[in-house]
Amino acid sequence: MERIAVLTSGGDSPGMNACIRATVRRALGRGLSVLGAKKGYEGLIDDEFTAMSSSDVSNIIQRGGTILHTARSPRFLEAEGRARAAENLRNRSVDGLVVIGGDGSFRGASDLFNEHSIPVVGVPATIDNDIWGSDLTIGYDTAVNTALEAVDKIRDTAAAHDRLFIIEVMGRSAGFIALEVGIGTGAEAVLIPETRTDLQAVCDKIQGRIRRGRTSNILIVAEGDEAGNAFEIAAKIFDLSGLKSRVTVLGHVQRGGSPTTADRVLASKLGWAAVEALMDGAWPCMVGEVDNTVVRHPLADSWTNRKALDPLLLTLSDNL
Repeated sequence: MERIAVLTSGGDSPGMNACIRATVRRALGRGLSVLGAKKGYEGLIDDEFTAMSSSDVSNIIQRGGTILHTARSPRFLEAEGRARAAENLRNRSVDGLVVIGGDGSFRGASDLFNEHSIPVVGVPATIDNDIWGSDLTIGYDTAVNTALEAVDKIRDTAAAHDRLFIIEVMGRSAGFIALEVGIGTGAEAVLIPETRTDLQAVCDKIQGRIRRGRTSNILIVAEGDEAGNAFEIAAKIFDLSGLKSRVTVLGHVQRGGSPTTADRVLASKLGWAAVEALMDGAWPCMVGEVDNTVVRHPLADSWTNRKALDPLLLTLSDNL
């Protein structure tokens, strides 16, 4: 193996730049040359590559977003798009590909390997933390802390006005962010896709707290909760109980900002490990961290297995 390429794909997450940096520098340290593909799989199809040196990744470890940019690629979902991408990689003499992204990105990488024998290694980077095979994914810690800070500030306003606030965080199919933020901020209830939502029980809990003199009440809602989005839930709560609420949707603010130390270190470990996996011929695989140990899993395991929430956190959320 003499040359590898690296790309970031899907939704951006804080720490992607730190992972690019580690991937490039480890590859250079192993005597490889490195190309960066612009805008994810779109860059592979359009042959948009840039040579990457050690200086090209200087002073990026603290930056959010991704210097390689990212994009969804409907064209890569088609066999013709993947064939063109593979041809461009071969024409560029690329011997292996590091894909930094989520499960959709990994499925694309798996197709590229299965159809065109391109060696691929996936690095889990998504704020949702919903990739099986790694305790945490790159960007999750930053997103949780960003949301935590916002909810703490909203709590001050809620207490000053004796109001119920419903705060929606990201998590279309997973409640990891909502659950940790809810526990960390002392929210009165956390509504997530993994558990059944009983809005009448939520109303009863809030009204009981109000009768006991509670001056602020916070509900944390994952965007994919079965009861609907935060505005729909607010309307249903009013219909059930007459409780008025204010809604805040944190949205994409959770994806931005400088990554935390935890995300920078995790990204550095996994970027390094991805190069090692390519050099060892372990592809197609995903690298992750479990119990503070870097591990490798077959790439398809990352989406065929479902990552479960910590049962203790569910218990804490219900009882604290």
